Amino acid sequence: MMNSISLRADVHEQIAKIAHADIVVGIPSYNNARTIGHVVRAVQAGLAKYFPTYRAVIVNSDGGSSDNTMEVVQKTSVEDFSAILLHHRIEPISKIAFPYSGIPGKGSAFRTIFEIAQELEAKACVVVDSDLRSITPEWIELLVKPVLDGGFDYVAPLYHRHKFDGTITNSIVYPLTRTLYGKRVRQPIGGDFGFSGKLAKFYLTKDVWQTDVARFGIDIWMTTTAIANGFKVTQSFLGAKIHDAKDPGSDLSSMLYQVVSALFDLMESYAEVWMPIRDSEPVPAFGFEYTVGLEQVNVNTARMLTLFREGLSNLREIWLEILGAGDLREVERLGELPDGEFDFPLSLWTRIIYDYALAFHRKKMPVEHLIKSLTPLYIGKTASFVMAAQNLDAAGAEAEIEKLCMEFERNKDYLVTNWK
Repeated sequence: MMNSISLRADVHEQIAKIAHADIVVGIPSYNNARTIGHVVRAVQAGLAKYFPTYRAVIVNSDGGSSDNTMEVVQKTSVEDFSAILLHHRIEPISKIAFPYSGIPGKGSAFRTIFEIAQELEAKACVVVDSDLRSITPEWIELLVKPVLDGGFDYVAPLYHRHKFDGTITNSIVYPLTRTLYGKRVRQPIGGDFGFSGKLAKFYLTKDVWQTDVARFGIDIWMTTTAIANGFKVTQSFLGAKIHDAKDPGSDLSSMLYQVVSALFDLMESYAEVWMPIRDSEPVPAFGFEYTVGLEQVNVNTARMLTLFREGLSNLREIWLEILGAGDLREVERLGELPDGEFDFPLSLWTRIIYDYALAFHRKKMPVEHLIKSLTPLYIGKTASFVMAAQNLDAAGAEAEIEKLCMEFERNKDYLVTNWK
């Protein structure tokens, strides 16, 4: 029986009443009353429009909101289906909204969604963020159809994002995940995913729910677990991702710590899988790719370079231990360049990420201490990318990211040899 929600008799009663569902759409939330109504309406419209004959359930797994998020979910509905050009009979869409239990965090919310999907024997599942402003009914089609009709187990999102948005993904998560596991999943921590009922069951067999995965590492864990265990993976083009803005400067160090520690943890779990892999291959993509207008992302490179140079004076001893004298000398040379000439070599950045993974593997220092010392280096690398891509269009900026990925792939032997 389900253990994380077994205490909630009311949830069990609702599940018993529904008995079975083909599609489960999960929306984890925490104080999202302002935005979640739009998300629920888009999901309902998508289910009604594209899956009218399927039994569907919307599950709101809430982290204890104090702004009546759950009430908004229960009250929200599409008023007039004919307005979205629907005239056919629609299977009623059920809703379940409740506060989850367990470690506070998105992973605990997802676990509950997986458990409900398993109980209802769902064929396909979707999870979407509760603060999305750009979600449309078509997202549901694009995240569900590859599972129901294409036999895929995992559907990652493909978004157009501003060239300076998602820099942790672009400079660390995408190049490293692609190089390790050999699949070019462009947005491994996108936040909106489709997956099969079979994969949801598989996720529940993993004993990670009392760890950092339950707090904040769930997106990269889901992607990596699917790829590393041989599930059939694809991606769907969803247009733009526009959601509640998060100030990239405010909590960068803790965001970097959360994502990178989860990445490195997974490297430990799946070393046998990634070590023999060389090169990478594209994964199939669904959806019609079109150009979208994107919100501008403004970046203050002068401030970033100041933070990079402060790192040089404050973290020199730690960097020496992790990077060795040769690469530290290269980093110091970068610190001496005038702002206008600052250019972070791709080969140096690749070795830095590999050296940090190796330091994590060898338990050289406490994890938080280790990964937070990467922050100024990452800020320097990001500043360098921003300056290089300043006058490039989206395709040009993507070509720069592709160069970095190729550098990661070329240098993989360095990682493998030193890991052993």
